[in-house]
Amino acid sequence: MTAYDQLETRFHRLYALRGAIAALQWDWAAMMPSGGAEARSEQLAALKVVCHDVLAGPDLPDLLDRADAERGQLDPWQQANLVDMRRQWVHEAALDGRLVAALSKASSVCEHHWREARPADDYARVQPYLAEVLSLVREVGAAKAAKLGCSVYDALLDEYEPGGHEAEIEPIFDELARVLPPLRERVLARQAAAGAPLRPQGPFPVERQKALGLAVMATLGFDFAHGRLDTSLHPFCGGVPDDVRITTRYDEADFVKALMGVVHETGHAQYERGLPAAWRYQPVGQPRGMSLHESQSLLMEMQAGRSRAFLTYLAPLAREYLGGSGAAWEAENLYRLYTEVNPGLIRVDADEVTYPSHVILRFRLERALINGALTLAELPEAWRAGMLELVGVAPPSDRDGCLQDIHWYDGAWGYFPTYTLGAMSAAQLFDAACRAEPGLLDAIALGDFAPLMGWLRTHVHGQGSRLSTRDLLISATGRPLDPAVFARHLEARYLG
Repeated sequence: MTAYDQLETRFHRLYALRGAIAALQWDWAAMMPSGGAEARSEQLAALKVVCHDVLAGPDLPDLLDRADAERGQLDPWQQANLVDMRRQWVHEAALDGRLVAALSKASSVCEHHWREARPADDYARVQPYLAEVLSLVREVGAAKAAKLGCSVYDALLDEYEPGGHEAEIEPIFDELARVLPPLRERVLARQAAAGAPLRPQGPFPVERQKALGLAVMATLGFDFAHGRLDTSLHPFCGGVPDDVRITTRYDEADFVKALMGVVHETGHAQYERGLPAAWRYQPVGQPRGMSLHESQSLLMEMQAGRSRAFLTYLAPLAREYLGGSGAAWEAENLYRLYTEVNPGLIRVDADEVTYPSHVILRFRLERALINGALTLAELPEAWRAGMLELVGVAPPSDRDGCLQDIHWYDGAWGYFPTYTLGAMSAAQLFDAACRAEPGLLDAIALGDFAPLMGWLRTHVHGQGSRLSTRDLLISATGRPLDPAVFARHLEARYLG
């Protein structure tokens, strides 16, 4: 076997193990009884150490160097695979097994306490566990930063957004923070003049909402032979491409939240299922970072899912599954309802205009926590002040403030910027798809997502990690990420 062949064998084993971790994490969030938390944290930590040993073995540097010498014998996909192999090795070799196990266990324990603290609105209960996670995350970030030659925050960000830099993100987010509040006020004034949309009256039983969600998933092309829908405290997409697990949460007074959660997570699932099967267990066959992953969920939820075309299709379906009738259930009213801007406290329920402000807040706070400019004791008040500045509302409780997201409690630091980078990418990709497929919106109005999914399979999903995020956007849309496309989309939808 060549050195490159040996590396492929090694990484195949690594991704099989990571798939087992993903299954255990899904079960933790969706099915596991609370008493299983301690055993599960031990299982996850042990598996993560095994993964670390596979990737950080002492023979890896030599194998990578020898494979680099063979580069001329490799095809373009193999060459891209080798580049990402080295990137992953650098990340993992920066850490020792002790630190990997410690962060895994601390994150599992902290997440378990968060699941109890959030409903109880008891930040003090989980704060000591979060402090341990933050301390370990800083240690991980410092170790990786030393190897990558970058800031601690950039080292953490690179795990979720390869090649991402806070110095590039900060001015984009600062500009959004400047322009979005006045845009929001203009939209709110326009909506007030038009009057509120009619609201379908519940209750909407969970079983009917789930049936509607399953029907919409089928419309979007979800493969139920390779995935399923469940319920969790925080909606997510997990599992592996051949066994994709998505979740949502239900509110019997408002079916829109759960349904849009289903559409959002189905976008993630479709990306996973569309990754190149021939490279399933290799780095080049994995998603190209979380901004592209989020672009696929937000493209489905925001770009397509809140379009007039989709609401034209959805209106009779919603009436059928939820038993609705009357003007409130007509497509135009549902469109007004689904595109209503209403600054609120919860990120996952936020409208398209307000959502980036939630992300900007978290980006600013997590950077401050990482670099020590903000303490965890100061976090609740900093959250309230930031929400008031950026969104115009302040949470009356920590449950709707700094306890609302799972990410920090689960050890995911540096993840949040990818949501808004993903929203901008989604607008750019959907715009390119509509230009490339002139009948795309007409097809969506008929419940036909084949033109959109076909374009995405070719230009995004099927590319895996062969290209950088920047190069993929250029290849698919003709330009790198351009925030102006997102701005034009918001103007057209909400003020046009």
